[in-house]
Amino acid sequence: MEIVKISPKYQIVIPKRVRSLFQLRPGQNIQVMAYGDRIELIPERTLTEMRGFLKGMDASVEREVNQL
Repeated sequence: MEIVKISPKYQIVIPKRVRSLFQLRPGQNIQVMAYGDRIELIPERTLTEMRGFLKGMDASVEREVNQL
């Protein structure tokens, strides 16, 4: 866990270890969400970057039987 301080302009610095882990780039958009009692930062990814991220996911879904 990393601890950061909020500047007088309400800015924070994302620690280098986290920036590297998530491959964040200057100018990249990040979604900010309030979730319960915490703040979540979610990097936006291009479709090209997301290609294959669901590989290996179990796609079998039980479906309801249609009854007429």
